[in-house]
Amino acid sequence: MYSIIVVPADRTSPDGQLRMAPGDRLHFGRAAPHPERGQVRHLDIPHPGVSRSAGEIGATGSHWTLSNFSPTATYVVENPEGAGEHIKIAPGRIAAPVPFEFSRVVLPAGGDLIDFAVWAPRHDYVESVPGSAGGEPTVLAFPLDRSKRYFLVLVALCEPRLRGTPHAPLPTVDAVTDRLRPVWPAANRAAVQWNIDYLAVKLRLKPGPESAAAGPRLNGKKESLVSLALRFDLVREDDLTALAASR
Repeated sequence: MYSIIVVPADRTSPDGQLRMAPGDRLHFGRAAPHPERGQVRHLDIPHPGVSRSAGEIGATGSHWTLSNFSPTATYVVENPEGAGEHIKIAPGRIAAPVPFEFSRVVLPAGGDLIDFAVWAPRHDYVESVPGSAGGEPTVLAFPLDRSKRYFLVLVALCEPRLRGTPHAPLPTVDAVTDRLRPVWPAANRAAVQWNIDYLAVKLRLKPGPESAAAGPRLNGKKESLVSLALRFDLVREDDLTALAASR
């Protein structure tokens, strides 16, 4: 049973996809691997800036690994659905596990960036935790109520990066106010700013007003909020539907 699918950049049809079962290996680079390495499948990347033997993908049941054979180049594996989420594979690293269900492998090649996609559709999730019944419920790390206006503000702040531009500048408070007004007609600059300040306290980026120590001034408050929200999936692409009425 196949667990990993490699999709070269120039092959969009299913016929061009490379399917791998657990235990399979796929070499990639400018030339096929030496026969002494045994029977290893090969993905040809005919670019003069890519090493002849650039790396290797290994398939497992629910994830895959990436080996970087380059002595100098760092490879990047991006999560196209992760609003900028990525991991770096250092030169010479062998069998680094990649946890993303959808991945884009980016190779620096001379003045270009070469990429191909890897899908891992067999991600499994636990349905119930053995022995977890009874007792006090676990305290949530980030208790957010999706029906509250502060959550709308957080979604609006995250929107540019959730829509596939991981390094997009964050919207200003005025832009967030304009964005939310169709679904929150009474929105104004002061109310949006109040919700941003509230989120910073609620997510423990700054002490609350009841704290005796005010703490240092929090610079880059919006950036910190968005970074935390995206890093821990507090806001996902599905949450953008809350803004749909304002499109």
